[in-house]
Amino acid sequence: MIANSIFERIHLIKQKNKQSYIIKEKTTAFTRKLFLCLLDVNTPIDETMVELAAEFEELADLVCYQPQQQCKTIWEEYLAIIPDILEKLNEDAEFIFANDPAAKSLEEVYLSYPGFYAIATYRLSHALLQFGLPLVPRLMTECAHSTTGIDINPGAQIDVPFFIDHGTGIVIGETSVIKSHVKIYQGVTLGAHSVDKSMQKIKRHPTIEEGVTIYANATILGGNTVVGKNSIIGGNVWLTKSVPQDSIVSNLSKTSIKSKSNEQSNN
Repeated sequence: MIANSIFERIHLIKQKNKQSYIIKEKTTAFTRKLFLCLLDVNTPIDETMVELAAEFEELADLVCYQPQQQCKTIWEEYLAIIPDILEKLNEDAEFIFANDPAAKSLEEVYLSYPGFYAIATYRLSHALLQFGLPLVPRLMTECAHSTTGIDINPGAQIDVPFFIDHGTGIVIGETSVIKSHVKIYQGVTLGAHSVDKSMQKIKRHPTIEEGVTIYANATILGGNTVVGKNSIIGGNVWLTKSVPQDSIVSNLSKTSIKSKSNEQSNN
């Protein structure tokens, strides 16, 4: 039958890839449970951590392609640094609250700010990445990406505290370096000036020094690009060169405002 030959062809093509989407599903569930364990007052720590340890072990079996690495043992080392991560997240939340006049309480930041959720997921995934476990950290940040529209590669280096407001459309590339007290708004891209596979181990993304504010839809590109501390990057700026500290970089586009009544009288 024709159907059988089609099924056989699909099977042959599928076998060349061999990816298991259950890894993505299990990582998403693990990430959400970890988030609740650390930040939800009603989620019990002891029993949830036992569940997380078991789920992590399952993930390790799925993604650890080199058994000699003993990926399962990573959990205990990772668990030991989670209190430090949680303290960093509290600093992030307080920084967001202190700098956003729309925030009425810290609880609002924790519960409703997509920027905080993306930062929290990044910090948890970045810490796990340091242990060399393949794939899981990237899938963790993709969980936040799909929920918030904020794409932070777990390889980026982001100091504490960090502020993201609104957040939709933000992209922070793998080799980006962001120092403390930086504020970023929606649509900002910290990207590579050019993309080539040979650049995989080269710093491709910019460095943002302390106290910088980057407004909506600004694009900053290049591994050698450094934004000096306390600078302000205006909305819609396209930047591929370094700027010294205390700079103000703005877009020169001109906006014209006319009265509709004047237009009609002229006619």
